[in-house]
Amino acid sequence: MTDLTGARWRKSTRSGGNGDDCVEVADNLPGVVGLCDSKDPIGPVLTFHPDGWIAFVTAVRNGIFPR
Repeated sequence: MTDLTGARWRKSTRSGGNGDDCVEVADNLPGVVGLCDSKDPIGPVLTFHPDGWIAFVTAVRNGIFPR
């Protein structure tokens, strides 16, 4: 299990504007990017290697994955 102690979570710019459809990202830890659902604060967290996260975000921006 990845240690996310010290993670600073921020809401994604693509999250819903009504405040309750929020994906949060923590990219301040070395070697890992965390992704969670703000509606479920004790729920699971997905973790990515930073290179994988960059590839995913780039693909979304380029329209390879639907938003």
